[in-house]
Amino acid sequence: MDDIMNKEKSCVEVVAAVIQSRDKYLCVQRGLTKFPYTSFKFEFPGGKVEGNESLQEALEREIREELECAIEVDELLLTVDHSYPDFNIRMHCFLCSASDKKFTLNEHINARWLTPEEMLDLDWAEADKPIVRLLTKMINIEDITPSLI
Repeated sequence: MDDIMNKEKSCVEVVAAVIQSRDKYLCVQRGLTKFPYTSFKFEFPGGKVEGNESLQEALEREIREELECAIEVDELLLTVDHSYPDFNIRMHCFLCSASDKKFTLNEHINARWLTPEEMLDLDWAEADKPIVRLLTKMINIEDITPSLI
C-alpha cells in the first residue's frame, strides 16, 4: 500500500466500473451516506469485493445489484489507494462496456453520461478523482480544474 494509507484504519478492497459508450462515461451520484465526505458525491459505480470473488466477478455482481444491467469488463485502468478519515480503500478501476444502456438506479440518486471534460464540473468523491484525471489525460484536455489535480 502507498504511504498515504493509514495502517491503523481498516482497508476495504473495492472495484469500480468506468462504463464507456462512445465518448461518454457513466457517472453516478451517491445519496446521503454514513460519512459527510462521501454524501452526494459523484463516483464510478461499483463496490466491495466479497469472499473469494475475482475482481471482475465482484464488479459484474455490483453493477447487477446497483444498476440492474450487465457489463463487459475490459481492461484495468488503474488501482487507487485512498485514505478517507474513517477508512482506507484500494479501488481497482476497470474500463467496461454495456450492450444495453438502460439501467435502474438502486443505490444512487442521479446518473449522467458525460465526456471527461464535462466530468470536471461535478463534485467527485476523493478516491474517484484520479480516474477523472486519467480520462482527461487520455483525451488531452489542457485545462484541468485545479481541484482535480
